Amino acid sequence: MGGRAPLNASGYTPHSAFRIPHWALHLTHTDTSRFSRERLEALLAGMGAQRIVVVGDAMLDIYLAGDADRLSPEAPVPVVTVHHRRSALGGAANVAANVAAIGAECRLVAVVGDDPRGDSFRSELASARLTDRHLVVTAARPTTSKTRVVARGQQVVRIDEEVDEPIPARAVEQVLAALERAMVDADALLMEDYNKGTLTPQVIERGLGLARRRGVPVVVDPKFKHFFAYKGATVFKPNRRELEQAMGAALDLDHPDALPSTLETLGVDNLLLTLGAAGMVLVTKDQEITRIPTMAREVFDVSGAGDTVTAWVGTALAAGASAREAARAANFAAGIEVGKAGVATVSPTEVLAVHEAFYDQLGKLRRGGLL
Repeated sequence: MGGRAPLNASGYTPHSAFRIPHWALHLTHTDTSRFSRERLEALLAGMGAQRIVVVGDAMLDIYLAGDADRLSPEAPVPVVTVHHRRSALGGAANVAANVAAIGAECRLVAVVGDDPRGDSFRSELASARLTDRHLVVTAARPTTSKTRVVARGQQVVRIDEEVDEPIPARAVEQVLAALERAMVDADALLMEDYNKGTLTPQVIERGLGLARRRGVPVVVDPKFKHFFAYKGATVFKPNRRELEQAMGAALDLDHPDALPSTLETLGVDNLLLTLGAAGMVLVTKDQEITRIPTMAREVFDVSGAGDTVTAWVGTALAAGASAREAARAANFAAGIEVGKAGVATVSPTEVLAVHEAFYDQLGKLRRGGLL
């Protein structure tokens, strides 16, 4: 992207180059520390007892799967004969589903339309053991949906049905009221922004204020439109493309001084930069920079992996984990999620199994009575 600075709503003008302070460079390292089995089990047990609020852009993911054996006579496109249809929670709702899969109580504050897709969305919530008590229904816009057409395991096309303008004033008032109710005794707030209009400046400000009042952690998965609006967040979790777009400079992660020193600019405590197959980089408020390699053994589908990371980081922080511990736990979960088809959740049992496979083979044999 070079050093050209994009315009953004905050009025912030990025520097042509942005670097970690030279005094901090010696602190950059690759994470080789490990959870003990006992620490991980204790953390997972604590995570299951938390009350987590998720607010943001929720959507319905629809999968149409079948075969494509011929081209259409109407246009040079494949004809897909659909044999199977399924729906799943997406966006902020997928974050909520991942929180519920951990065993924690999750309250989703989101906006859906008064339409058949909204009814399907509620059904998926119920299947995931999530309440619809904090949903806001508006007839002014449809339920956001993404329909993926898959033929013989290969995605052919994705169809998005959405309105990405800010939600109307009446819906903003209802979201604020729902957020107030949900946060009364919450242990963490997760803010999931897909640029679909739910996280307006008023909603962002109210959410951060409520979390600050309760003294609970806030995890933010941002998009460009409000990138600089989350001052005070505990963990700010963009991916590489989002950070480069907002800061107006490309990152060369092979050199430590190419990592941006963004904590002061963003006004957040910790930056967790997700890098897909390359894992994550955590920049903490004590200026330590840690590379966290991916735990994925195979990558089948990256859809929803970022949502999994948000859910696991936020729930771990609520249970008392440090930012580094939360990032490690989320890295385990993300490595499992990308090995599944479509958006998916990850259970504590799966995370323990992966930990065992990587770090605790002798313990596995002992627990199985083989040693």
